[in-house]
Parts: sequence; structure tokens; C-alpha cells
Amino acid sequence: MASQRTEIAFTGLQWTLGVVILIEAILFLMPNAAHSFARTHMPNIVRLILGFGEIAGCILMLLPRTVIRGAWLLVAVFALAILIHLLHGMYEVGNLAIYTAAAWAIALGKTNA
Repeated sequence: MASQRTEIAFTGLQWTLGVVILIEAILFLMPNAAHSFARTHMPNIVRLILGFGEIAGCILMLLPRTVIRGAWLLVAVFALAILIHLLHGMYEVGNLAIYTAAAWAIALGKTNA
């Protein structure tokens, strides 16, 4: 019974993270986000790599056969985003850390299921 509840919890986390990050990534790639991203003085390619990486990870994570690969891809993209933020003196990475932990939990939880 406990393993069934755990599986339901991981599936809920998987879908919540996948849908929320997918929406956020799409908004991040919209033209109005490019204007605000330009204020960071980073090349636009960084925004595109992060945004499309998040979208790819979310899509993979929402497909039953590729959940684990998608979760690990999101861990990598979030870790890259945290590194970029820290290197540019932007220390408010709490949300990214939570997203990374959630993706990591999904990857490990689905591996053991």
C-alpha cells in the first residue's frame, strides 16, 4: 500500500513539475522575455539553450517511456541555469534549486519503481 502511495506521489510530482516548467519555458522563449533577458548582457543563445532544454526535458518527462531521461535532462538544465546565475552575481536561485531537487527525486523515484 505504501509503495502505491509513493508511486502516486511521484507521478503527481512528475506531472506538476512537467507542466509548470513547460509553461515557464514557453514564456521564457517568447519575444517579450528576450527583451528582459537582454538586460543580463548574456548572449541570446543562452536563453534559447536553456528554454529549449527545459521544453525537451519536460516533454520527455511527461512521456511514460522517457520519464527518467527527461528528469535527468531537467536536472542538467537546472544545474546549468544555477551555475550561470551564480557566475553572473544573481544569487536568488532558490526556485531553481527546488526544481532541481524535484527532478532529481523523480529520476531516482521512477528508477526504483
